[in-house]
Amino acid sequence: MNGKAVDFMDGAKAGVPVVLAVLPFGALFGALAVNNGFSIGETVLFSMTVFAGASQMVGIELFGQQVAPWLIVLSIFAVNFRHVLYSAALGRRIAHWSFLAKATGFFFLTDPQFAEAEHRGTAGRGVSTWWYFGMVVPLYGSFVLLSWIGAAFGNLITNPEALGLDYMLPIYFLALVMAFRGRPLWLPVVSASAVAAVIAHEMIGSPWHVSIGAIAGVLVAVVAPVKPIGGDNG
Repeated sequence: MNGKAVDFMDGAKAGVPVVLAVLPFGALFGALAVNNGFSIGETVLFSMTVFAGASQMVGIELFGQQVAPWLIVLSIFAVNFRHVLYSAALGRRIAHWSFLAKATGFFFLTDPQFAEAEHRGTAGRGVSTWWYFGMVVPLYGSFVLLSWIGAAFGNLITNPEALGLDYMLPIYFLALVMAFRGRPLWLPVVSASAVAAVIAHEMIGSPWHVSIGAIAGVLVAVVAPVKPIGGDNG
């Protein structure tokens, strides 16, 4: 295989473990969407055009409560604020991409997509469009498919939480966070984010704790001094 094909296959392989974590989450979203009045077609279209699991779950809950549209948009923005930070960090990795490729890539940017791209870039392997979209294909395809499966057959599972299916994605996110533990300031940043998110969840509620936790981590990273790797030889 040529270099592009190898990159594409590497990306697809990187997406396989993520697909396993997405399996219950996509199906759960589909089932909840239908239970909140969405048709199967609307559920699938939602996943195809938004492709943001956590935001879709928030949106589904708010749609079911007949909340004002502006509040739904604001709540989804609160959940997705972290993607602004992802985009800024990933931008330096994909500066060589065309404008169209960047715009398309940012649409498909998810938590695991960012984490894997950052790991690849840190290792000096480069983030090519072929690798990136190689990872996108199994993630996007499986999430849309599972949304349909959940919408069509989700009523067969009366209590998915009892099976622990709702814990699989948080466990995967925890693994992503732990993968960065070798970075400078990892513990202070993660600790600040966690404490701020818990406090915000108790005092303000969901989904604002997500953005507040992210901002707290960013502030710690900005103000705390970073010790150069290998020490100061000067």
